[in-house]
Amino acid sequence: MVSESKIRGLDGQPRLRGHVATRLTRLLTRRRITPRSVRVAFHDDDGPRGGVAIRCALTMRVPGRSLIRVEHTARTHRAAFDGSFAILERQLRRRVTRRMRRLPA
Repeated sequence: MVSESKIRGLDGQPRLRGHVATRLTRLLTRRRITPRSVRVAFHDDDGPRGGVAIRCALTMRVPGRSLIRVEHTARTHRAAFDGSFAILERQLRRRVTRRMRRLPA
């Protein structure tokens, strides 16, 4: 479901690209979400001093809902993705909870 061509900033890291695509596909399948598009972008915001500098941004367009965009910064690409993925899971869970509250009893 999630194409590896929508993952930017992981050139030369096929295992991590596969990990990202697999985790997102599983999440969307489990939640029964069919997004219009999913983009994953990694940016190295490293300055001259180094430090925590890898940022992962996940952007998802879902029909009938607003755009979902989350970011997380960490020392490694994997940690940055895992952090942003956790935020995305929480946001999707909240949306389901809100929708359930609106339904008449």
